Amino acid sequence: MKRLFKNGLVVNVFTDEVERVDVLVENERIIGVGKYEEAEADVIEDVSDKVLCPGFIDGHIHIESTMLTPAELAKVCVKHGTTSIVADPHEIANVCGTMGIAYMLQSSEELPMTVYMMLPSCVPSTPFDETGAVLQAEDLRAFYENERVLGLGEVMNYPGVLAGQQDVLRKIEDAYAYGRIVNGHAPLLSGKALDHYIAAGITDDHECSEPEEAKERIRKGQWVMIRQGTAARNLEALLPLFEEPWSHRCMLVTDDRHPADLIEEGHIDHIIRMAVKAGKSAITAIRMATIQAASYYNLRQVGAIAPGYVADMLILDDLESVKVRDVYRHGVKVVDKGNIISFQDAVVPMEIKGAVENSFHIEELKLSDFSIEPKGKRCRVIQVQASQLLTEERIAELDFEKNNGIDVERDILKLAVAERHHNTGHIGIGFVSGIGMKRGAIASSVSHDSHNLIVIGTNEEDMLLAANRIRNIGGGNVVAADGRILAEMPLPIAGLMSELSAQEVAKQNRAVREAVHTLGVANGVEPFMNMAFISLPVIPALKMTTLGLVNVNTQEMVPVFVDDEQ
Repeated sequence: MKRLFKNGLVVNVFTDEVERVDVLVENERIIGVGKYEEAEADVIEDVSDKVLCPGFIDGHIHIESTMLTPAELAKVCVKHGTTSIVADPHEIANVCGTMGIAYMLQSSEELPMTVYMMLPSCVPSTPFDETGAVLQAEDLRAFYENERVLGLGEVMNYPGVLAGQQDVLRKIEDAYAYGRIVNGHAPLLSGKALDHYIAAGITDDHECSEPEEAKERIRKGQWVMIRQGTAARNLEALLPLFEEPWSHRCMLVTDDRHPADLIEEGHIDHIIRMAVKAGKSAITAIRMATIQAASYYNLRQVGAIAPGYVADMLILDDLESVKVRDVYRHGVKVVDKGNIISFQDAVVPMEIKGAVENSFHIEELKLSDFSIEPKGKRCRVIQVQASQLLTEERIAELDFEKNNGIDVERDILKLAVAERHHNTGHIGIGFVSGIGMKRGAIASSVSHDSHNLIVIGTNEEDMLLAANRIRNIGGGNVVAADGRILAEMPLPIAGLMSELSAQEVAKQNRAVREAVHTLGVANGVEPFMNMAFISLPVIPALKMTTLGLVNVNTQEMVPVFVDDEQ
């Protein structure tokens, strides 16, 4: 069947022009762009004064961080014009190993949004992590046979690359042997160390937080992914990259984004709107979100409205609001006037489904599990930075005769990370600042990348209540105060995702956020997302694991008490 889109304003991502032309589509392909007569088509779509552009591509996202199943995520994202995403399932792989990857591939089939995958490179991310699985190069090779697998996911273990660790290098070599891409993850790496990292075959990075950091990478041949997620919001700082010569080596990505934000604000369309509001070109932003992502990932004939290209197309009201009216994927309308057309969820085999459920293997915690033996007064405190995944080391003198070192007035709270995959009993205990909680506790099974049980609190009693509630519901987010549960968000799939609809998950997401703010956390602070990265020992500078504090810069364990340092 031939479908003719008449009189629209078409965004040309090759020339940055907007042209008033017709677009002729036959089945899933665009076969003509120019002037066509109505008699040449079976169906006529009058798109006068509307804007046609390619479907958006999110070049780097973790589906698990949306807490939605792939099908529910598709229902949300495609309404906002996203027709393809490139997902790295290393969250669920750290919990469930190859079964986690299989689950993500199976559950993302035949959706109205194409879900490409990158194979997890770091399970675990570092030797300091205790995970549910360990994946070697040989465990990943079979997945390259799937055409939706585009390469190797973010290589977070940059110290391993620099040290020439063979297990890391083998995974990179395999990706190249299969002709695939290798994603990067090396915040603040610079100079000769960056040269070494890139020379290993790593061709992009999404961790840039400052323009000069990003420009160095572009100068050295890498692509830069401009990230605007829920916790890490780098767009404003990286706005200079929307100018030449930088813009042609950039993509737009979300990385980690919560469901309430997706529903209320949008997805890639939201990033484009923000850039336009900041005075940047909508055409440049659309180019970053379409043809450049497609070109980088070697997605042939995707990402443009041109003859021979796949008909992944959006109809927008205008270029200022980037409001998506209709969405076509492979030539089939999947969104009509902002409403998604129903589809059937993929069927996941019971063997795989069962493997990603019931993922908690930890005994009920006791109050004594949160105690720490004083070995002085001067302690290392993890200082959280607003809107960043980076943390700093803060040295503070704590009074352990008063509330076990917790000092709410100075915003110094207790932090614990408990291993939950193999019931080892390992619990890392320390202190954190920058959350702003005045009472109660919050707990979660979402703690990158090992996804152990993490809890932060103003007192140990509420910490115990929140942590054990997470254990009992099989994972999720919990807010507790004054001896009772204020709000919870169950995540039974690997302790990471919900089985509910996107709307229900977003409702629970909002409820736990609102409950956190009643504990004194300032509006605009997303403590659950911040907390999720406090345990990731690949992003500087100080992080907490089940085995204790890690200095990410030196890649060594360090004691909580400065006076105890040997």
